Amino acid sequence: MEPTPTPFETRCEILAELWMNYRDVDYFADFFEYNDLGLPLAYALANGIALRSDLSNKFINETWDLLLAGLETEDYGYGNLNQVLEVEE
Repeated sequence: MEPTPTPFETRCEILAELWMNYRDVDYFADFFEYNDLGLPLAYALANGIALRSDLSNKFINETWDLLLAGLETEDYGYGNLNQVLEVEE
């Protein structure tokens, strides 16, 4: 299957859900600590609290790339967090 980038808005939604629902999971502790700006920014963008900019794009895309690297996968055009996390199972 050829990798297809996940749309930016979906990346924000996935990262926001990860931040809200998995922040106490030990597996993600280092990831959350390092991405202490990118994750809440994704939440703010996904919920219309902040406006998208070149700088926010940079933070979100870096956070997204680090998540995929940590899960040892590529971007296959994910639609939700469950699809991303299924890579681990």
